[in-house]
Amino acid sequence: MSATIPVELLDLLTGPLVVSLATLMPDGQPQVNPVWCSVDGGDILVNSAKGRQKDLNMRERPRVTVLAIDTQSPFRWLEVRGDVVSIDEEGADAHIDDLAEVYLGKRPYPFRKDGEVRLIYRIRPRHVVTLAG
Repeated sequence: MSATIPVELLDLLTGPLVVSLATLMPDGQPQVNPVWCSVDGGDILVNSAKGRQKDLNMRERPRVTVLAIDTQSPFRWLEVRGDVVSIDEEGADAHIDDLAEVYLGKRPYPFRKDGEVRLIYRIRPRHVVTLAG
């Protein structure tokens, strides 16, 4: 069963706010990374490179949490617990360029490494917790 992200908090996921992505390591320890994200329909899209620890974590243990805190109002935040429902290479290069434009104000993405394979992770919300104070 999926959950809905409140419309009044969608701006926290459409940049340029860096959000926290929590994944699970093989031993069950959480790993938390700052990431850029976007929204497609009701899903959160995150972009990363193939072979990174968060990639391995999401492939093996697809339950994740995304936390976004408004930098102007710390009592306005959004926690999305969800499942990675797809991992796609198609469109991932364009997606990271789009994110670079939102977060850095320029494109293409300037930190690409030679031979790097970009991936899009589609996170479907399962449970949403908010504070909009």
